Amino acid sequence: MATYRTGGCTVVELRGEMDIAAALDTAPHLDRATATAEPRLVIDLSPVTFLDASGLSLLCRVHRRVHAQGGRLALVCDRPGLLRILGITGLDHRFRPVPTLAEALRRHGARA
Repeated sequence: MATYRTGGCTVVELRGEMDIAAALDTAPHLDRATATAEPRLVIDLSPVTFLDASGLSLLCRVHRRVHAQGGRLALVCDRPGLLRILGITGLDHRFRPVPTLAEALRRHGARA
């Protein structure tokens, strides 16, 4: 996992398998990223190879926290398998994933 700031946004790049162990390790980092008022957060799933219910639950938690703080969340996902999971669960409508980081940053009014 990598976290960095660009264009006024916090980008969290998740990597590898997002299973229960990874979700437990990642949750504190995402909690910090969503602790500010009106967070502008991008979660990049491009390097993620596997996503289970724990990973989906973590994404939903982040979504709730960001919106409770009056912030904005963008999700980067270009992997067909992950997009299918988001579609089957109906979460594609909640997250409206985009295929590139540049597009996610534009959604937040930032530059890549």
